[in-house]
Amino acid sequence: MFGAGGSDDAEEDPEGREADLAVIEAGSRTLRAGGPVQQDDGLPTRPKDPEVDKALRDVETELAGRWGETKLEPSLDRMTALMDILGEPQRSYPAIHITGTNGKTSTARMIEQLLLAFELRTGRYTSPHVQSVTERISLDGAPIAPEKFIETYQDIKPYVEMVDGSQKHRMSFFEVLTGMAYAAFADAPVDVAVVEVGMGGSWDATNVVDGSVAVVTPVALDHTDRLGETPAEIATEKAGIVKKDATVVLAQQPVEAAQVLLKKAVEVDATVAREGMEFGVAHREVAVGGQMLTLRGLGGEYEQVFLPLHGEHQAHNAAVALAAVEAFFGIGMSHARTLDIDTVRAAFATVTSPGRLEVVRRSPTIVLDAAHNPAGARAAAAAVAEAFGFTHLVGVVGPSGDKDVRGLLEAFEPVFAEIVVTQNSTFRAMDVDELAALAVEVFGDDRVQVEPRLDDAVEAAITLAEENGEFSGAGVLVTGSVITVGEARLLLGRK
Repeated sequence: MFGAGGSDDAEEDPEGREADLAVIEAGSRTLRAGGPVQQDDGLPTRPKDPEVDKALRDVETELAGRWGETKLEPSLDRMTALMDILGEPQRSYPAIHITGTNGKTSTARMIEQLLLAFELRTGRYTSPHVQSVTERISLDGAPIAPEKFIETYQDIKPYVEMVDGSQKHRMSFFEVLTGMAYAAFADAPVDVAVVEVGMGGSWDATNVVDGSVAVVTPVALDHTDRLGETPAEIATEKAGIVKKDATVVLAQQPVEAAQVLLKKAVEVDATVAREGMEFGVAHREVAVGGQMLTLRGLGGEYEQVFLPLHGEHQAHNAAVALAAVEAFFGIGMSHARTLDIDTVRAAFATVTSPGRLEVVRRSPTIVLDAAHNPAGARAAAAAVAEAFGFTHLVGVVGPSGDKDVRGLLEAFEPVFAEIVVTQNSTFRAMDVDELAALAVEVFGDDRVQVEPRLDDAVEAAITLAEENGEFSGAGVLVTGSVITVGEARLLLGRK
């Protein structure tokens, strides 16, 4: 069972993470690699104004004093109470609500870009964050300004404390952030909110919103201690976001998960759009910097859509995002037409997804991917093999200890020539010696190198890549956790 305070990636450690990242950003030596790839990834940096930075750190410290995202209690009572005191801000705009196991954040970012292209004001709430907590709340496609984040926290703080005093447990880190997002969206005001669940669906803090469109990305095994041990059990929890008379957009699912989700749709009289039936990917081919797609939407085909992201899984995310936006505009139900193709193309061409097969350095090429479960690792392994054609790929892996780490390592084994095992700076990181023992079982002793510090691990991987890739066919993939990827971004100069 799971609760209202979680993050579906459960990769967050608010107790001290911001301080850890600040140390990494300020104090790490420059790694021996080519210069960073310059692009606008949309992630916020620390405020340049010292007073604003201090005020933001004070807010982060107060949030960190609450239950973290790995301590959960299955109830919406606290969120319902807060929304009631605040005047139900989450009901002042329509919402597209997104659940699933993998692909939620990328899909949310694609949906946001499509809505923005059609000149709607958007609010996007996603988790966990890669570098800064402020990136979780976006307005009009940009992370909320630090000043606005601080102001929103101070505005709702008295009401949060009222709820704290009236409930058995204080509100959690994730619950307070969710309340801030809903309040900020109402204050903007936005035309539509794009909301990613933290964990599961039924009791997730975000589930006080009623999405007119509910999106379910692929369901796989993750958080089995909280969500269930089979796809069907996990899908039962995720089906909780499907509300009466909504439209449900389903990515391709395991059969037993699909059965659960379809049953819930029937129970609440929701309309269903299924990938592979009502919409899907008609054609895809690898292109420079991404892929070229033909997407079959609810209203017809969209040809020559360039997506600047790598991997077949991102093509499927794009199809789901397009169908969700079509459903939001009533296409496929009340309207039998397509969206304007030029607008759709322009929107997808601007999509970014930091930490998802993101190239951050050249010479050698260094790629970051936040895969943290076997399904995500399999998708990343297939994508990196397809998109980059490395002759020698070195993995840097630093997972959390509560994940299916063996499954993750086994998924990467066919594509990693060598692996450097390490750990990130948080308490949830898997012990590096335990990780090394597991890696030796999967890869063999001669393919495993141990470096407890992440900066040393990246440096070692660069050395291995250079030794074996003198003709530029070698690369490095840093993966295993959103936290590891966020810290690696800072180490590699992506600030």
